Amino acid sequence: MGTSSRWPGPGGRSGAAGEWSRASKRVSTWRSDVPDALERLDGIAAEHLAVLHRTLQEEPTAFGLYEAACAAGERLTAAVHVWTVARDGDEFAAHFTATVGGEGGTVADAAVRRAAARSARRLLEEEHSAGAPGGSGMSGEVFCLLYRGFFADVVAEFLRTAVAEKVKLVVPLLPALDPEDHIADWIAEHVLHLLPNPCEEATRRTESVEKAEQVVSAVEDPSIGSLRLVAHGLVPRAAGRALGLLSDRPSGSTDGTPYEGEPAA
Repeated sequence: MGTSSRWPGPGGRSGAAGEWSRASKRVSTWRSDVPDALERLDGIAAEHLAVLHRTLQEEPTAFGLYEAACAAGERLTAAVHVWTVARDGDEFAAHFTATVGGEGGTVADAAVRRAAARSARRLLEEEHSAGAPGGSGMSGEVFCLLYRGFFADVVAEFLRTAVAEKVKLVVPLLPALDPEDHIADWIAEHVLHLLPNPCEEATRRTESVEKAEQVVSAVEDPSIGSLRLVAHGLVPRAAGRALGLLSDRPSGSTDGTPYEGEPAA
């Protein structure tokens, strides 16, 4: 599912290229047999996420990642039916991954496919409230978990590519602590907190009198058709938040990150 694409990160010693090189060097010097191995991996994950965000703030089209994430997010909002028609978990995971993942050949596209597969499997294995595929369909709450988890996974899987080759050189034999998985999990968990929630957005809109008639069914409609429309409209914001292009920067902050809804460049 697109796992063979190689990392296209910039080379060099200055600017964004220099930041990627320094982050990569931290991976290549990591050791699993030191007392603070886990804390060092956390630091490596945080640094890679920060460098990715800064790179995209400087050049929002870098890697084609924002475009790929938005396109996949839109496909996801139209893929809810896959849950209803699937006969079992394996069929759901396969169809969801194929539908959301697309067929592009870039590293960003490969990350999107891995993210779709990871999100589908997590839903099946960890979200017991989701029940089994088929039946009455996916609830709004489960859809929102899947939606937000997917965008977090896109970032995690993209950065997994950045560390994978270095990890294989440093740790040719898999230790008890898998550095790739740990870094990806850390990144996904932290990105998740940045993302908008379609369910909360639908509820917020119902509290606005002028918009209530347009979205009130987003909460009440068991088919979640209206909730999907809310989620579709949130795709640019979700991708922008996940990739560091939008933020809730407080008034007076000068970190260079655009406000939510403000053009990135």
